[in-house]
Amino acid sequence: MFHTLILVAHVVVAVALIALVLLQQGKGADAGAAFGSGASSTMFGSQGSASFLSRTTAILATVFFMTSLTLAYFSTQISVPKSVVERVQLEKPIESPKASGPSDVPQLPQK
Repeated sequence: MFHTLILVAHVVVAVALIALVLLQQGKGADAGAAFGSGASSTMFGSQGSASFLSRTTAILATVFFMTSLTLAYFSTQISVPKSVVERVQLEKPIESPKASGPSDVPQLPQK
């Protein structure tokens, strides 16, 4: 159950991380803000959303790596048969054929 909880958290953090990265502006967008393109009227203030989004992205990236390491640890702890032969459980052991005596061996024709 704990494995499933970590897996769900991992997927949610991955989607949130993707969304935050897509929300951030590139470095070239700062040049337009210097000439008064309305950066002071943003929701996050005159500095913009860079520090808030960058900090949140760093936190989510750390959580993502922690959940990745936790899931990797859990996957090594689960014991799974490594081959098909180990998975098959025979109900009865196979009996070896009885050894044939000298009278059972067919004779080759003599020349």
